[in-house]
Amino acid sequence: MDSKINRRDFIKATTATTAGVAALGAGITLTTYVNANENPVTNEKRWGMLVDTNRLTESDIDGMVTACQKENGWGNETHSTGDQKASWIKKIKVKDTATQRISNLALMCQHCEEPPCVDVCPTNASMKREDGIVLVDKHRCIGCRYCMMACPYDARSFVHEDITNQKEHMPRGKGTVESCTMCVHKVDKGGQPACVEAVNSDAVIFGDLLDATSNIHQTLKRVQSTQIRADLNLNTAVRYSGI
Repeated sequence: MDSKINRRDFIKATTATTAGVAALGAGITLTTYVNANENPVTNEKRWGMLVDTNRLTESDIDGMVTACQKENGWGNETHSTGDQKASWIKKIKVKDTATQRISNLALMCQHCEEPPCVDVCPTNASMKREDGIVLVDKHRCIGCRYCMMACPYDARSFVHEDITNQKEHMPRGKGTVESCTMCVHKVDKGGQPACVEAVNSDAVIFGDLLDATSNIHQTLKRVQSTQIRADLNLNTAVRYSGI
């Protein structure tokens, strides 16, 4: 999933809204996304990611997309003409019109502290956990797609087709909206998102933004980083350096 856009026009896309009917696959139940055992969800943590665009290669980003698809079971759907394809993570090329420099970005849900998707959801299907991870409750999602229009990162997708061979840890459903979950099922067990594991360097760092001893916290203190659309004051959990 590769697209090229002007930096000034970065992330301006919106999506038309059409009501849908949620239909999870037979035998599929929603993961509660709450682990009360070894790693309870708490606001004393805030999971985040730092992406170094100077070190992240195009092949790295391709590997991140592939790893996300394999882990979460999206990307193999059959689409009708005009239907939006699932895209939990995208490879974006951003061009600086002044210098002509092109940066490769891995763009996914930014897991905002003040998520617009949560604000506009009429059923509370869009939700934010105590640790900052933004998710969609597929049992509550009615497919109105208000959250897709509200998201300034074009990070959410609508499921148009019947879903087969779902991953038990990541239920999906026709007529619902979905996006990057930061691999919450792995994080709750002490792991890292699949996209981070796919990069064999520190070009992508995942960790607790609030933990002063964590690698991501220490790195953010040393290097200059930015948020995509920082002007919106959403305080995103995904930060970028090198742009």
